[in-house]
Order: sequence, then C-alpha cells, then structure tokens
Amino acid sequence: MIQQTPEAERFKKQMRDSLRHETLKSRAVTIPRHANVYTCGDQDGMVYFIEAGQIKLLLLSPQGKECLLAIHSAGDIFGELSLAGLGARHETAVAMKETTVKQIPCAQFFARLSRDSLLEAFVRYLAVRIAGQQQVIANLVTVDSEQRLGKTLLQLARTLGKKDQQSTRIELKLSHDELSEMVGTTRPRISLFMQRFRNLGLIETNLDRFLVINEQKLTDYLARAIAAGHHRGSRDDSFQTRPVIRQMLFPKLAERHIESIRR
Repeated sequence: MIQQTPEAERFKKQMRDSLRHETLKSRAVTIPRHANVYTCGDQDGMVYFIEAGQIKLLLLSPQGKECLLAIHSAGDIFGELSLAGLGARHETAVAMKETTVKQIPCAQFFARLSRDSLLEAFVRYLAVRIAGQQQVIANLVTVDSEQRLGKTLLQLARTLGKKDQQSTRIELKLSHDELSEMVGTTRPRISLFMQRFRNLGLIETNLDRFLVINEQKLTDYLARAIAAGHHRGSRDDSFQTRPVIRQMLFPKLAERHIESIRR
C-alpha cells in the first residue's frame, strides 16, 4: 500500500489554498448525481477543482465493462492528464453525488502553480499518484480478489475516511457494483468478502449507512492472508483469468491473444 508522504499531504493543502484563491471569481458548475463532468473522447483542456462532492473516474473496455480508476473528493483536482496535451480524454468523470467543481484552463493552472512556487511540489504529488496507480496494477496481477478488496478499503479509509479512536468512517456510500469495478472481480464475490469482513469484525455499517473500517484489524487480517497465500503458492483468480482487466491494461496483448486463438 502506497502511503501519502508528509510532503505530498503538505502540497495538497498548499494546492487547495492556492486553487481556491485562483478560482474565487470563477463560475462554479454544479454536476447532478450520476451526471458526467466529461466523457471519454471529449477535448476540453481543463483541470477541475472540486469544491464539494465526489467524482469517480471510469475507464471503459471495448465491450463496455467499467473499471473504476479513482475517487476524488472536496479539495482534490482531477482531469490533470489534459496538462500533457494528449488530446481527447481517456476516461470518464462521473459525479457520485451532487458535486460543485470549478474549471481551470491548463495555462492558468500552470501560471498559478508557478506564482505560488508549487511546480516542484506538484511533480512530487503526481509521482505519488503514479506510484499508487502502479500499486493498483501490481495488485491486479499478484493479489487475489479478497486481498485486493481489503487493500482498496484501506486506501479509501486513508484518503476519504474520518478517524475515530479505533476505526475510520468512510462518508461515501459505495455500492458493491462500484467496489467490484475498483477491485476487478464480480459483484457476488464482493458481497461474499464484505460479509466475511463483517463477521470477523473488520468492518461494520453505522446508523447513517456509512462504512466503518477497523484499519488495524483489517491490516493484520490481510497480512495473515498474504502469508497463508505464499505458503499455499496459489491464488483464487490470477491475472490470466481476468480477460477484461487484461484487455484494459494491455489491449495489444489481448489482440494478439485473440488472434492466436483464431489461428
């Protein structure tokens, strides 16, 4: 699990303060729940700053299967791939609840970071996010679905959670379908693992229907599961058995595989 460094956390706070100042006179855009901020293929050249709400980023396979890439909340930015000048969007951004965002043109975004001496910190921040995405890919290849779910819940707790004395509350109502998109497995398996986690006291649902994670217990459980898995030397759902995820990550590899079958 990639931990947020103190430097990255400090930059996020500095960036939020800087962008709030930059967008004071900008028009806020309210996105209804389940509506798209932008869609794969769009070309808008904007970076988005979230004032309130949550946004999820989705990648679609050629067959229409969804892979949930990330969830962002108030104070976060998204859509920063436009800074690379890649042209059309490669992902779709969807509001998970009514969300207020402000648009920042790429040139204006760079100018603000430069004025506030945040360019170097922004590079470090992006490096941490890249490391996190690499960890997600590594988990898809090497870790079974129950452990991936556990790691995903821990990551959500650390990025979106509010801590109590012994647990962390995620004030975001995630469906099992959305968790299955993040983990890369089926909804029934997510339901099975979530019930197991509840029975073991690793998670619970409070009166507000928010998920509560016991981070220490879940971390210890995953450590034992990983050790047991290494001892067995097997996994329940290897990367090779997940063609949709494989095709999303390595489309050329998938094409060659299909062609070999045809031959």
